[in-house]
Amino acid sequence: QLQFVESGGGLVQPGGSLRLSCAASGFTLDYYAIGWFRQAPGKEREGVSCISSSDGTIYYADSVKGRFTISRDNAKNTVYLQMNSLKPEDTAVYYCAASRSGLGPITSVRSFMVQIDYWGKGTQVTVSS
Repeated sequence: QLQFVESGGGLVQPGGSLRLSCAASGFTLDYYAIGWFRQAPGKEREGVSCISSSDGTIYYADSVKGRFTISRDNAKNTVYLQMNSLKPEDTAVYYCAASRSGLGPITSVRSFMVQIDYWGKGTQVTVSS
């Protein structure tokens, strides 16, 4: 059974860092576009970052560019999100997700968001002093 388990969330002060992990089981991440999205209370889902399965290109939302770094370890079937210089507006539940790219190659965070096939239960990130 395909499953994601996210971890690494928590409470951090503004300017701090967190590293989220997402371990996949039941399938091999190599063949999927993978990424992260977040959802804050009362707000819509927001794509954060993704890695294309076709060529490994990495995309970031403008709101996190320069502060967040996505990476994957195929040997561990795990994807990571390193988050630095965190701001209160980064507070949200963060979800890892995968796409089979059934509608075509992933060329942006937006194209990833409309092609998500699987996602985890999320991990809470709270940025507050």
